[in-house]
Amino acid sequence: MEASVDVAVVGGGIVGLGIAWEAVRRGHSVTLIDPAPATGATRAAAGMIAPASELHYREEHLLELTMDSARRYPEFITSLAWTGIDPGYRNTGTLVLAVDGADRQALADLRTVQSAHGLDVEQISVREARRSEPMIGPAATGAFRAGEDHQLDPRKLAASLHSAVLARGTILAATASALERNGDRVIGVKLHDGGTVAARHTIVANGLAASELTHLPVQLPMRPVYGDILRLRVPTSLQPLLTHTVRGLVRGHAVYLVPRADGTVVLGATIREDGSNAVSAGGVYQLLRDAQQLVPAVAELELEEILCRARPGTPDNAPLLGGVPGVDGLLIATGFFRHGVLLTPAAAALCVDLLKGKPVPPGIERYRPDRFGKGQQ
Repeated sequence: MEASVDVAVVGGGIVGLGIAWEAVRRGHSVTLIDPAPATGATRAAAGMIAPASELHYREEHLLELTMDSARRYPEFITSLAWTGIDPGYRNTGTLVLAVDGADRQALADLRTVQSAHGLDVEQISVREARRSEPMIGPAATGAFRAGEDHQLDPRKLAASLHSAVLARGTILAATASALERNGDRVIGVKLHDGGTVAARHTIVANGLAASELTHLPVQLPMRPVYGDILRLRVPTSLQPLLTHTVRGLVRGHAVYLVPRADGTVVLGATIREDGSNAVSAGGVYQLLRDAQQLVPAVAELELEEILCRARPGTPDNAPLLGGVPGVDGLLIATGFFRHGVLLTPAAAALCVDLLKGKPVPPGIERYRPDRFGKGQQ
């Protein structure tokens, strides 16, 4: 039996690390359990803090939460400054481009929704877009600017969080297999090697693997949504290739390019649910093809890395976030799909507020983890 702690966090992706750090800095003893932190979806994430350009049809209910989380990011980043690891937070906005008439109309329709919610998204001329980003190619025929969007490097943020949690808490390189329960109270976590971690509060934040835990009191019906993502290095002669994040619709296909301060560009991302975690040749071709339509110089970059990772999606594409009615000592924070990085500060603050006994904020009830049914009682 491991020593008892205030909080056991199952899962060391960006959300789990964020929750663990928030709990540590608010005075709790914490053990984070993960055999290989930040190697799953976090490693592939592009790091766009983009509540405006990430707004999707029929997901408008997420906007209040994503906006709240984006506002929390500056202070969240500042709290980690002592680690000495710069997460690359940049307030540069997003340029959104269209190639053909259908793309322009789709973006115009989206802008109508964005404007109705008070988001800072404006239509600009392609000429103005090229003044900001001279590398934009001649195929672009429409442009929008999302001024509230920011970005960071999730790998560096994860490294900073890992360093912070390790310095002031415990990170256990192990795999959780089950919740330890005493009636209607969760009292810790059982590990695959037979050990246990006793805790006053247990927070399940291990993405797709959350549904594999036994003794869960709720159903967590998640599905893997795979995505191919590329990292390209910009030759010195072309630096800086871009200063803004550039997103676009290219004949109906979405693509984005996120520039990094280290001279690389993140290019992504496909969305497929074919059950394969292997890199898709067709997906890589599509990304390179469409990115070159927006920024032709992409053809001159060095291909440095190709990854495929699975994002944890739920049946309604909304997170599973909060406590479970009738069960003490347990919080769930998983199923974040595309928004894991974006929602990390808000999810972390909410979880620590709840374990301190604060009431559920308005609007969060719709993300109740038990909305798909009960699990093992």
